[in-house]
Amino acid sequence: MPKFAPEPRFNHGSPVHTAVLLVNLGTPEAPTTPAVRRYLKQFLSDPRVVEIPRIAWLPILHGIILNTRPGRSAQKYARIWTEQGSPLMLHTVRQARLLAGFLGERVRSPLVVEFAMRYGEPSIGDSLGRLKAAGCDRILILPLYPQYAATTTATAFDEVAKFIHRVRNVPEIRMVRHFHDHPAYIAALAAQVREHWAANGRPDKLLLSFHGLPQFSLTRGDPYHCECQKTARLLAEALQLPENHWRLSFQSRFGRAEWLKPYTLPTLREYARAGVHRVDVLCPGFVADCLETLEEIGVECKQAFLASGGKEFHLIPCLNERDDWIHALADIALEHLAGWVSASWDAAKAKVDRELSRLRARAMGAPS
Repeated sequence: MPKFAPEPRFNHGSPVHTAVLLVNLGTPEAPTTPAVRRYLKQFLSDPRVVEIPRIAWLPILHGIILNTRPGRSAQKYARIWTEQGSPLMLHTVRQARLLAGFLGERVRSPLVVEFAMRYGEPSIGDSLGRLKAAGCDRILILPLYPQYAATTTATAFDEVAKFIHRVRNVPEIRMVRHFHDHPAYIAALAAQVREHWAANGRPDKLLLSFHGLPQFSLTRGDPYHCECQKTARLLAEALQLPENHWRLSFQSRFGRAEWLKPYTLPTLREYARAGVHRVDVLCPGFVADCLETLEEIGVECKQAFLASGGKEFHLIPCLNERDDWIHALADIALEHLAGWVSASWDAAKAKVDRELSRLRARAMGAPS
């Protein structure tokens, strides 16, 4: 079997194409037990996601978890599934299309925007292969994770590295590590909260819930906890909130190990028992609504808060397709595309330059 994938014929003077590849976590193809099992198998087999020695973890995964969890998870996915499919997939597709339009207004040189999922389809490797086949020799990888974590950002980069390992003629690649404190991202979050409050009134408490990680991720050097703290602080400052009106928490705990604290669900119960009448929850670490926001927060956490004595619970939507968020995404992309794209690119001049390049190559003996 060849070590490298076949390469298309190299043509002298071919135009330079640039691509932006948005990367999100992924979603099952359907809210069914078999589809969720396939998804969880890929997700939970990733050694960056579960840092347990394979010899101990894989028997647990295949012998217990994949035989018990998919059915329960499928029921949760079914609660948030739409007629068009997975909410995460729908929002990611729309974000890619809108970003392409926004960048098209600011960039004249050839540029395309695609998306990929770390788990499920379309895969990062397949998407990169299609971009390369389409002539994209400059590719910006932009994971849709504001805060860096080894379990999300780094594992997406792992897949990019696997693609590079299979390719002979490697495209030029840049990767966005994080944007947790980008002013445009913070401004979009603040605008989302203000608009929700303008329409629904203000809560007694605002809870900023981020996806959780095991506690050891912090002690082993992962910056995720610190970046979540900074995002929360900057957002609270933008909203001019007193310290006792907001709090940060972590959701989605898995297993028995200690995770980053405080935990979201116990925090909401604590609020309710302390007499907090209304709480609003925002998930700044997710830029698209998904199972973790719509079902875990919007259903499970809401029920827990109300059952513990709370009176009113609001889930503030993720950024999704907000204009200011897509503008922010465009700003982030353009900062990392510097030198690759141009607002003053001249198509006619580029065509002449390509033809001159072909003529010079032929004069030096290159095949026509």
